[in-house]
Amino acid sequence: MAGRVVKSVWGQLLNRRAVTESVRNFSSKTHVVTMIPGDGIGPEISAAVKQIFQAAEAPIEWEDVDVTPVKGPDGRFRLPQEIFTSMEKTKIGLKGPLATPIGKGHQSLNLALRKAFHLYANVRPCKSIEGYRTPYSDVDLVTIRENTEGEYSGIEHTIVDGVVQSIKLITEQASMRVAEYAFKYALENDRHTVTAVHKANIMRMSDGLFLKCCRHVAEKHKEIKFKETYLDTVCLNMVQDPTQFDVLVMPNLYGDILR
Repeated sequence: MAGRVVKSVWGQLLNRRAVTESVRNFSSKTHVVTMIPGDGIGPEISAAVKQIFQAAEAPIEWEDVDVTPVKGPDGRFRLPQEIFTSMEKTKIGLKGPLATPIGKGHQSLNLALRKAFHLYANVRPCKSIEGYRTPYSDVDLVTIRENTEGEYSGIEHTIVDGVVQSIKLITEQASMRVAEYAFKYALENDRHTVTAVHKANIMRMSDGLFLKCCRHVAEKHKEIKFKETYLDTVCLNMVQDPTQFDVLVMPNLYGDILR
């Protein structure tokens, strides 16, 4: 598995045009970048990324940081101070995959990092690379995923023995923020359409609020075409013809499904 992932990363990023595009905006000044290698296949992928940047002669100096949680005075586990010190200095970081132990009550490290640094928008470009064959050609879409709440809020409790409730948190503030970011991204990157992905037909209050916020922001940006589509329909259309999509904005879990 890890070998295939790393091979895929190499195959895409070692393409001359992709590497050129990656380093085009760098000056000769060396940039210090925080590297969070992660765990599982994370260190292997992170090592490959370092080799790629080195081959491209990108002026980067890596500062590796371990984000293994540390136990505080109150007995709760927290992110180590080193990650905050490093990010305060570098202002930019690259993260490998971080796993969370299942069934042991551990907080997701990915979610902890997102909340700690207010990383509310997960931006995932997906673009065809010339010379690199895939089942689809001319793909150029971007998924923008709300990154702090939804089903991944981690709010769970036992109602009675054998019955557990997990709460999906959707707020107007977070929904407006990611919707505004999606339209701002579209305007700044010459995109023509923003599609809101939802299941407001079933989750009328939660996804309904998210969709309401997207509609409100769309009203202020008439120059950008706005669509709204059910998640399952988007999944079907994505495998049929991904070239029909431009920018998609969605709640947390749906972005994890579509990525």
